[in-house]
Amino acid sequence: MRLRALTVAATSAAALLAASSTAMAHGGPAYHPPSDSLRALAAKVGLRVGTAVTPSYLDQQAYASIAADQFSTVTPENEMKWQVVEPTRGTYDWSGADRLVQFAQQHGQLVRGHTLLWHNQLPDWLTQGVANGTISDAELRDLLHKHIVDEVTHFKGKIWQWDVANEFFANSWDPHPLPDGINGDNFWVQHLGEGIIADAFRWAHEADPHALLFYNDYNIAGEDGTNAKSDAVYNWVKKMLAEGVPIDGVGDQGHLDLQYGFPTKMRQDLQRFADLGLKVAITEADVRTFVNNATEQQPTDPLAPYAHANYYDEMLKACLAVRDCISFTVWSFGDSYSWVPGFFTGEGYADIYDVNLQPKPAYLALQEQLALAKGAPHRPGPGNRGPRH
Repeated sequence: MRLRALTVAATSAAALLAASSTAMAHGGPAYHPPSDSLRALAAKVGLRVGTAVTPSYLDQQAYASIAADQFSTVTPENEMKWQVVEPTRGTYDWSGADRLVQFAQQHGQLVRGHTLLWHNQLPDWLTQGVANGTISDAELRDLLHKHIVDEVTHFKGKIWQWDVANEFFANSWDPHPLPDGINGDNFWVQHLGEGIIADAFRWAHEADPHALLFYNDYNIAGEDGTNAKSDAVYNWVKKMLAEGVPIDGVGDQGHLDLQYGFPTKMRQDLQRFADLGLKVAITEADVRTFVNNATEQQPTDPLAPYAHANYYDEMLKACLAVRDCISFTVWSFGDSYSWVPGFFTGEGYADIYDVNLQPKPAYLALQEQLALAKGAPHRPGPGNRGPRH
């Protein structure tokens, strides 16, 4: 297939003005992306299009150029996770995350912080201390409190959205769901109880009252085929809001696989979270399929590139249809940088650029959908909430 670029001259001036004015409002310089870029096209309806970035890859000019030109928000793939920022107890390393924040400021981008409370990628000193009994549950709670306050404070005023709590709810195949749907095998729930999730939101809000605070998970927009996990998260969030817990949004990760059908309830599920007064977002979109090998990542089914583009297109349309869906983030953008081949044996081709950083049909599908999105509801501003009263 011959790749082509769309040029939408009629909307470019408005798009660039929206992108530049938003950047200036948040202290960053005016950055002028190409008029047919994803970020410029999305700006005309107030949508932020983002990607996960590994800061060290910014040394590669082609990678850095795409990250700057195509995306108006960035998420650190690993550099804000506890294992990375505090590898040795009491010694923080913010270098990778600081570099990404600086890159975002230089290019008029906002930052999604990822993630404060998760059961994976914890420091060895923490998990080993809990396992051998040298760290009690009471001390564990204090350490978590300190970690959240220290990290949010370090980046105060620089983060648009925080993924405060990540992946706490049980999937249909998990063996020990609790009555409210939370995974009873979760490390934090086992040691500190379910209430620790609400506490994490309270601590993050105290450290930065202006940041938008998200609960983030996968299979919560009908991807599991039953919608049971989405129902559980919806009921839990509704309860938390009634109790005054400072939750501002829900992020659906959007990790899809072509061997399963597209989640037809995605738009409906995003909308019902929004109807609670929340912001919503697609936070980690990718679409995997079976490939010849992990290096070339050529689909084994000749129809896969078309289906792959369609899945991306449908995800974006679900977000565009919901006024409070404020950002759409692809989890990395190039196949050679994707986590998928290393995690799902025999699968890959998950991103919107190929292994040579050339745009794929999925990129063109997103580009065209955004060019035609004039009738989509406009998102008013970047969506920061301001201090709660």
